[in-house]
Amino acid sequence: MDGIILVNKPKNVTSRDVVNKVGSLLKTKKIGHTGTLDPIATGVLVLCIGKYTKLVDLITSYEKEYIATVLVGMKTDTLDVTGNVLENIDIKIEKDKLIQALNSFKGSYMQEVPIYSAVKINGKKLYEYARNNEVIDLPKREVEIKNIELLDINNNEFTFKVTVSKGTYIRSLINDIGLKLNIPMCMKELKRTMQGNFKIEDSNTIDDIENNKFNILDIKDILNYPVIKIDNDVLEFQIKNGSIIENKYDNEIIMFELDNKTIAIYKTYEKDTTKLKPYKMFL
Repeated sequence: MDGIILVNKPKNVTSRDVVNKVGSLLKTKKIGHTGTLDPIATGVLVLCIGKYTKLVDLITSYEKEYIATVLVGMKTDTLDVTGNVLENIDIKIEKDKLIQALNSFKGSYMQEVPIYSAVKINGKKLYEYARNNEVIDLPKREVEIKNIELLDINNNEFTFKVTVSKGTYIRSLINDIGLKLNIPMCMKELKRTMQGNFKIEDSNTIDDIENNKFNILDIKDILNYPVIKIDNDVLEFQIKNGSIIENKYDNEIIMFELDNKTIAIYKTYEKDTTKLKPYKMFL
């Protein structure tokens, strides 16, 4: 089986649990996801299967949209409600100041990677340092907050929607919002509602997959690049052998189709922009 399945990840399971479960149901080991969701989080988890595992890095780079609920007054070591409580105070937040703080994060900023994460430093995952009570300088990464909007505020909680670049930690964003307001806060709930054009309303549940009532997407359903049907032996030979070819198509990226199946994606050759080179092969 080759294709892409959108799963609405349930709460309290890991992304790896979902991959293993779906792989077992579909009887395949060639399966991977395109962006980890914490166990506490729910929502869109894109699974690439078979030959389409070659698209993992491409889809991972897509922007993501989340809806997050924040608990105001509590700070934890994991930056969410699953962690050890470091501070807990009774405090209310002013709506105008909150909106101002949220808006201040629009654009790019250097975000500190949370200590409870799988990012590796010196060959060891950060959460391993945390569990061993080892001190480590946390790395920072440039992330982009493309859009952020307050949805609701009620007593000691608020909910916001945010669209972010690859590699953004919503837990860390919430902590940074708290630091800006000088108010402790942590993530209570998180739902990924979109990744690229993949929407939560189009996602399958694990039950759907167990009952064989799920949708599997083809590459043509997800990538909007021009499609060229291979109609001669010379072009077929070139594409199947991964040859660099002349760009006769006036596009930087082209998908080539043979017998109604996409067999390759080509992109502009950096050394000669009049030519195309293989980008992803699905033979």
